[in-house]
Amino acid sequence: MKNFILSAALVSTALADPRQPEFYLREEIPTPEGEVLELGGIAIMPDKKVAVSSRRGDIWICEGAYEKDLSNVKWTLFARGLHEPLGMFYRDGSLFVTQRPEITKLTDTDGDGRADNFETITHHWGIDGDYHEYNFGSDPDKNGDIWVVHCLTGSGGASEKSPWRGWCFRYNLDGTATPTCPGIRSPGGIGFNQAGDAFYTDNQGLWNGSSSLKWLRPGGFMGNPTGNKYVKLVEGMEEPPKPTSGSRMVVEHDKDKRIVPPAVILPHGKVGQSPTAVIYDDTNGKFGPFQGQVLVGEQTHSQVQRVHLEKVNGLYQGAVWKFLEDFRSGIVPARMGENATLFVGGTNRGWAARGGKTFTFERVRWTGKTPFEMHEMRAKSDGFTITFTEPIDAASAKDLKSYECAAWTYIYKSGYGSPEVDQATPKVESVTVSDDKKSIHLKVSGRVRGHVHHFKLGGLKSATGDSLWHPDVYYTLNEIPE
Repeated sequence: MKNFILSAALVSTALADPRQPEFYLREEIPTPEGEVLELGGIAIMPDKKVAVSSRRGDIWICEGAYEKDLSNVKWTLFARGLHEPLGMFYRDGSLFVTQRPEITKLTDTDGDGRADNFETITHHWGIDGDYHEYNFGSDPDKNGDIWVVHCLTGSGGASEKSPWRGWCFRYNLDGTATPTCPGIRSPGGIGFNQAGDAFYTDNQGLWNGSSSLKWLRPGGFMGNPTGNKYVKLVEGMEEPPKPTSGSRMVVEHDKDKRIVPPAVILPHGKVGQSPTAVIYDDTNGKFGPFQGQVLVGEQTHSQVQRVHLEKVNGLYQGAVWKFLEDFRSGIVPARMGENATLFVGGTNRGWAARGGKTFTFERVRWTGKTPFEMHEMRAKSDGFTITFTEPIDAASAKDLKSYECAAWTYIYKSGYGSPEVDQATPKVESVTVSDDKKSIHLKVSGRVRGHVHHFKLGGLKSATGDSLWHPDVYYTLNEIPE
């Protein structure tokens, strides 16, 4: 068994966001010398240990990842020889790993720090050896089910040799497999919101005009029909919808309510372009003022985005803001650990990414200083309500010149991606400031159901004269409240 004691390395690069260190401290955690640690999963263990899985099939356990001084981080090799594990959690003395061929339970039975018992929980799905056949697995839900999204075979195909490509399944630890949602294309991560509902990120491509965060509503159809042919394997299951190429997602949803539009579209190029991890802030304010909101990893732009969700007329929708950046590689897994420590893992093999490193393991902590930010955004019958982390300057908030607005959607089609289409220009007609000066109600004309609504609050100031840390917000308006 190998142990490594490592020295912290400093990397000097220009910050894309020079204000971020005021609010959130990002630090690199040294990785085992000579090892290629392209992270695919992170699990929080007892005694302040953190397990990480590598895309190359290794599992390492880190000690010292929470310490102020990272120069004495120690790594222990726990397992080797897995196949691209992309999802991992700890429970009752074992690590559970979703890898390419199966979900596996790994246990150290003799206490030597190395896994010696590998138990297959399920290998229900098929594999054909294609590069794209990723499987992203969640933690167990309240019923003990692991949610797994199975990427298609090839960029757009579903191999006959690989059943269930393009589907989400729930797998119980007793081996039970429950088909849950067809319509998956190319997932990058899966997780839950605070309410316990499952979400995954899907990447731009066939039938996906832009990348997005999607709600895995059981029985719903996620939008890509390539894997629909496997419905014949489910006794008594109704044929999934057959969308019309060249349409719009909201139009197809109105035809067949099983089609679940993206909860939050992540506009391509504007808010990253390869979304990954899905977690939520469960720290009760110890990671800043965004308790309960969803955090989404971003591989290409090496960022973490922030999402506020709400449910209107039975559908999830909401707003996305840029949040954290300057990570040193492309983020795939993310996990909130003890002491409100956000751990992220990076890799750029096969997927180009900002940051300059092939792989990385990093942590982020709140400095205790609250940034002046939009906090939440909600749709109303005549516009939107936006709350803030700090009191605002009422004069700047009431000045209509403080707001820039645009709206658009994407073509729902069988071809790859989509330009921004059906552009509209919503107009802020009036602004009402709350008595506590921590929220505004925008009366907005020209909203379009099914569109992304982009607001830039460049002229709005806090009561102390600060500008917003992130003045741009993108709201996906699936439904307009009555």
